[in-house]
Amino acid sequence: MRAALVTGANKGIGFEITKQLGQRGFKVVIAGRNANRLEEAQASLYSQKIDAETLLMDVGNADSIKTAAQNFKALKLELDALVNNAAVLLKEDKSLLQDSENVWQRTIEVNAYGILRVIKAFLPFMKKPARIVNMSSSSGTMSEPLDGWAPAYGSSKTFLNMITRQLALELQKEKISVNAVCPGWVKTDMGGVGASRSIEKGAETPVWLATEAPFTLTGKFFRDRQVINW
Repeated sequence: MRAALVTGANKGIGFEITKQLGQRGFKVVIAGRNANRLEEAQASLYSQKIDAETLLMDVGNADSIKTAAQNFKALKLELDALVNNAAVLLKEDKSLLQDSENVWQRTIEVNAYGILRVIKAFLPFMKKPARIVNMSSSSGTMSEPLDGWAPAYGSSKTFLNMITRQLALELQKEKISVNAVCPGWVKTDMGGVGASRSIEKGAETPVWLATEAPFTLTGKFFRDRQVINW
């Protein structure tokens, strides 16, 4: 049985990723910080005959991640894939110079440190070979022009991209691939109703990386199954 853990999976693109993985025969573990929403998401997956477990975890809280890893152990699962989808985009994120220090501290804490902590906590449960997929953003690239939008968020994704590259190097000997994904501008709570892409389309590439992409593809940044510049 193949198994996958997806963070931030109770709604939006994270939920869609778990659904598509479940449709491919994966047992999915949906992680999030709201117990009620997790139960609702699990019920929805059950109604679609998808085998799903819930895991309460706040990616922005180191103690919560440790507790979640301890609770995961009771499920007695080995992971084929870990998809790090959880992230924050704070409405106060306007200017690195003018924003409160709390804005970029919280953003980096969740979007970069949090993902690294999750990987470290759940690495002992991963098969060899296995796949890690980090949800990034074009706002984190160093190769495209800046528009000033959500600078703390963009900076956190740049940090995440480098974490992805470094871990890909470290985990290559363990046969664990590590890649980042830009899903595009997706119609979610974060992306808004004006976004150009459906949730289904946004989930396609991370699901491909978690299921079908060659293990030799590692340390790369993808959009629409194509490598893009960092």
